[in-house]
Amino acid sequence: MKAIVAGLVVLGTGLAGPAWAQKKSCEDLKAEIDAKIRKNGVEKFTLDILEAGAQAEGKVVGTCDGGTKKIVYKRGS
Repeated sequence: MKAIVAGLVVLGTGLAGPAWAQKKSCEDLKAEIDAKIRKNGVEKFTLDILEAGAQAEGKVVGTCDGGTKKIVYKRGS
């Protein structure tokens, strides 16, 4: 029984490992967010890619590059 449980844990970890290791490109994520915002009818806005610890006005709408950067949304201009 212990061998079966151990095997399932190893299998589950092996399958989930690649998903954890993937880092979404900031440009790809920014394009996806941009499309969603435009689809909702918003025309004037900015999306800025910043370092994760940087201060910024606006709302953080995503993180990328393994959490080292963030995408900040600001409506207008």
